Amino acid sequence: MIEINRSKYYSFHQATADRAFLIDFGHKTVRLSLCQLLSLRHKLKTIAIEDHFDGDLNKHGFEILLLCNKEHLFILNTLEILDLTELVESSLVKLGLAQPAQVALV
Repeated sequence: MIEINRSKYYSFHQATADRAFLIDFGHKTVRLSLCQLLSLRHKLKTIAIEDHFDGDLNKHGFEILLLCNKEHLFILNTLEILDLTELVESSLVKLGLAQPAQVALV
């Protein structure tokens, strides 16, 4: 297992024996195929993080994240979501599977 990236809450690994990726959530390690990893990335991108700062839209500041056809259930707070999003994005960039995010200057 090769460590690709590490963040404050999580670590991202690539399995050496097969084509799988592992995310260590601290208390649980989740094995993901490339398709499942891309699905996680899409789920993270669709979370409206702005709603976490509006008490009417997201009263408690938590998100429920289901992974791998509902095999894994995670309840994440705002900081954990931001950290996981950054971990997945930067890991895909390091693996050469994505381009770095472009910042638009207005």
